Amino acid sequence: MADPFPPDGFRQYPGLLDHTAQQALAAAVLALLDEAPAYHATMPKSGRPMSVAMSNAGRLGWYSDRDGGYRYVERHPQTGRPWPAIPAAALGIWRQVAGWPDEPECCLINLYRDGAKMGLHQDRDEAELAAPVVSISLGDEAVFRLGGTLRGGPTRSLKLASGGVLVLGGAARLAFHGIDRVLGGSSRLLPGGGRINLTLRRVTRL
Repeated sequence: MADPFPPDGFRQYPGLLDHTAQQALAAAVLALLDEAPAYHATMPKSGRPMSVAMSNAGRLGWYSDRDGGYRYVERHPQTGRPWPAIPAAALGIWRQVAGWPDEPECCLINLYRDGAKMGLHQDRDEAELAAPVVSISLGDEAVFRLGGTLRGGPTRSLKLASGGVLVLGGAARLAFHGIDRVLGGSSRLLPGGGRINLTLRRVTRL
């Protein structure tokens, strides 16, 4: 039997952030990237670098390499410093839409430039899979692909515009999803163009 679409627990909030709020959050994230520079994690099996550059904020940061695989680490893999704090505006969005009592421990920052994309995948490297993932879009529009919880099942695509927020909770917490492409030039929010995606996550169980 096919999974329902969209999966239960998937919620979309287009335009949740107005332009002023987008500018403020983008500025905070870009300042954070000066402290915790973006890097290209590698895929464990192939050892190939991901096309998306990334960094993190919060107590824990997501990382991947050939030796250790997908995991969360407490320090930036290049600088050795602890991750900077999650921007207050991002925490405010989590409190507004997550419906979860505990604060996120990780804000994964994905920076899409120069044709970067993200293949279909599940977010399942966390011990706490009951908590939702909250996703915030800034900058150029992206074509987002969403499936169900079964690999190889049907998928559909939708556009994600700057200032929009997604919540993947409930059954949708383990839905396959990815970014097919970014529509370059569709936003002037980020210097040099491109897209930033923030995903707020609980990692450990209390």
